[in-house]
Amino acid sequence: MKGFESLRRRFEIVPDVLAEANVEDIRDSIKPSGLYNSKAPRIKDLARIIQEEYGGDVNTLSRLPLEMARERLLKIPGIGFKTADVFLSVVGGRDSFPVDTHISRIAKRWNMVKGNAAYEQIRLAFEAAIPPEKRQSAHLSLIEFGRQICRARQPQCAACPVYEECEWERKADFKAAA
Repeated sequence: MKGFESLRRRFEIVPDVLAEANVEDIRDSIKPSGLYNSKAPRIKDLARIIQEEYGGDVNTLSRLPLEMARERLLKIPGIGFKTADVFLSVVGGRDSFPVDTHISRIAKRWNMVKGNAAYEQIRLAFEAAIPPEKRQSAHLSLIEFGRQICRARQPQCAACPVYEECEWERKADFKAAA
């Protein structure tokens, strides 16, 4: 969200502005979000496509039935599952549930999915567990939880509020180390 907020401070978040923006300026704005070198041209391309194919109206795309909107986004070069779901959730206000590395790690540690689960399996597991109206706030909370507590390296199991319910087989190693 830091990258999006930074982008919003620098640009009006509308297709005609972003389609005309300099990629380097977009990149500099979204640096806090990471992967800015690949994300910046995608943002510009997405804005251009919305301008050309949807008359510049983001709502035309985001108001389509959810799965149809996802399918159309996924056809855009460089747009994958996560980017499509972030767009639908953040820009479109839809109840899709984006999956990033933090969300994936949490799903696997909590045994919501198998260790080799793909994006869609993880997304569907969380969507089954979280009511649509709470998905956006749950998504943001879980990302923060994954960054602060359930980290990839040196997880803070001693501080974990769901330690007792967590089914991760290595959690005791990290609780004892604290």
